[in-house]
Amino acid sequence: PDGVSVVLGRGSRPEVELDREACAADGVPILRRPGGGCAVVLDPGNVIVAAAIPQEGLPRIRELFASFTEWLLGGLRRVGVGGVSREDVSDLVLGDRKVGGASLYRPRGTALYGVSLLVDPRPELMERYLRHPPREPAYRRGRRHADFVGRLADSGGWTATTLAAALRRALPVPGTGGEGKEATDEHG
Repeated sequence: PDGVSVVLGRGSRPEVELDREACAADGVPILRRPGGGCAVVLDPGNVIVAAAIPQEGLPRIRELFASFTEWLLGGLRRVGVGGVSREDVSDLVLGDRKVGGASLYRPRGTALYGVSLLVDPRPELMERYLRHPPREPAYRRGRRHADFVGRLADSGGWTATTLAAALRRALPVPGTGGEGKEATDEHG
């Protein structure tokens, strides 16, 4: 992201998850994604990875998250980011700190996966714009945002720009059976 925004999940309730007055005072846009999950703050220290695959039928959410997460973890390992694992259904963690959160959206015949990787996030923005989430995974243990989130920058000196470029080269296009086809962005 080139700026700061707050993004609500499909079922998020702004009155529960956000400090709307702080967002308004700072001119921070509030957006909504089609996938689930709670509200998040996106800032230039994040890398957003998105993938879509054709999906016949309706596989279980946990199976889809597991498959997409393994795809992403493989890419992270290929670029030298080790130690990241999946926790709960869709979180990525380094140690006991969250370094990525994912969302799924399943329009007919497709599965869309999006994940925000916390490379060099600004937890003070999370503290300002987000309230404590109405639901949380057990490993969060009630911690406030600043004590819960981690940084992938600490795992090899990454910046959001350098990690995005490395992942663009390292992640195979989902459904192609492996490496060799480079993922592309809107610029090809």
